[in-house]
Amino acid sequence: MAVVMKGSEVANAMKEKMIKEVEALKAKGIAPTLGIVRLGARPDDLAYEKGAVKRCETVGIGSKVFEYPEKITQAELIDEINKINADKTIHGILLFRPLPKHIDENVIKYVISPQKDIDCLNPVNVAKVFEGDESGFAPCTPTAVVEMLDFYNISLEGKRVVVVGRSLVVGKPLAMMLLKKNATVTICHTRTRNLQETCRNAEILIAAAGKAKMVTGDFIPKGGVVVDVGINLDENGNLCGDVDYQAAEGIASHITPVPGGVGTVTSSVLAKHVIKAASAF
Repeated sequence: MAVVMKGSEVANAMKEKMIKEVEALKAKGIAPTLGIVRLGARPDDLAYEKGAVKRCETVGIGSKVFEYPEKITQAELIDEINKINADKTIHGILLFRPLPKHIDENVIKYVISPQKDIDCLNPVNVAKVFEGDESGFAPCTPTAVVEMLDFYNISLEGKRVVVVGRSLVVGKPLAMMLLKKNATVTICHTRTRNLQETCRNAEILIAAAGKAKMVTGDFIPKGGVVVDVGINLDENGNLCGDVDYQAAEGIASHITPVPGGVGTVTSSVLAKHVIKAASAF
């Protein structure tokens, strides 16, 4: 039976360190604060917002929600983001996506200050991830994956790692972060030929394709590590990952659950990035 890599254990370990870091900043007169920019009130945005605010509160980070109507114009949104960029009491900006169709994300991503872009939307931070420059901010979810592997003492040095998924949000930046740790990385996707065989040959398999239970038992490397980044709904409306968990846990040596795995660590990474941004002020 596989070791279950629980996100709560990783988050708790990160929490203790972050509390001390926040206390040190406050002693210098700096109160780390997250600014959340939300357009409209989508239920999934509200749920994530609640979790992010709560996680920040537990380590002493403040938060401020900037809520705008879904019909705000692009020019108005740019103006509002620039105000938050200039606000010295806000250290990190989290913009909920996807944006309404009338707003061009390819324009907005350049507006958020790279120094406050804690979830890696601005191309300046994206470029830093690909350059291996740790002065910027990597996306929170790939960072959460690395945090989990580190916490469970899973070495990446020279390991064969297969990442299923090529998005700029998870797959591509995660591959770059794993390469920086000297892993040998293969990026796959739903159109990869012999996908099952490629996955079975991995020592560490990371599923981030966004398709419910697409990674079946035939994909799982025997005795390998399986990290499930997917968040989907199954045929019964229950939360599930990209991996068929029941099939995988009898084959893998380590596995992350969904829910309770990578997603649990993501909001902790967000808080960690706010602290990093505040420390640079």
